[in-house]
Amino acid sequence: MRSSRRENASWDEAYLQLIHTLEHDGFYEGVLQEGEYFPDFMLPSAAGRLVTLNERLSQGPVVLGFFRGTWCPFCKLMLEALAAAMPRITAKGATLLALTPETGALPASLQARHENRFEVLCDVDFGVGIQAGVVYKIPPLYRAGLVSAKLDMSIRHGNAAWCLPVPAIFIIGQDGVIARRFVDTDFTIWPEPDEIIAALGALR
Repeated sequence: MRSSRRENASWDEAYLQLIHTLEHDGFYEGVLQEGEYFPDFMLPSAAGRLVTLNERLSQGPVVLGFFRGTWCPFCKLMLEALAAAMPRITAKGATLLALTPETGALPASLQARHENRFEVLCDVDFGVGIQAGVVYKIPPLYRAGLVSAKLDMSIRHGNAAWCLPVPAIFIIGQDGVIARRFVDTDFTIWPEPDEIIAALGALR
């Protein structure tokens, strides 16, 4: 699933710097690999509950996605596609967990927008994203663009780190092992829902 980023051509330089920086730094090497265990975690949900990965895995496979936030148009498109695909995801016995670094009322607004068809969890201080290897420090040009757009990540995230996750979705089997991962440093690129369904169907 690829969406056009050209809502504003002035973002192109910042966009290219971001992609170049991550790829030059060997970003993919630090991301959890297929065949590895995804570490258990406990995070607050948008509904105010504490959710653990192991708890959800006891019920079936988990589709675990990292999303930049309510402000990201590409995340919105992917979440809309996943919300529409929820009947097929649940038919495979799977749960969808959408992680965002945003805090306060923002995760709840994200979940409400999709009519509570999946759980939104707040990845406090990027704890799970860092373990998964999908978090990066925002490069200068892109940070300047966010600031000019009045998107203050320190307020949205409740910390001054100015980090974000890359688009990432992990298909985790009930044994806790990553069966498939979809990770891209380009925030306009996400997997098709059909690819996620197929990965769930391939689980033993």
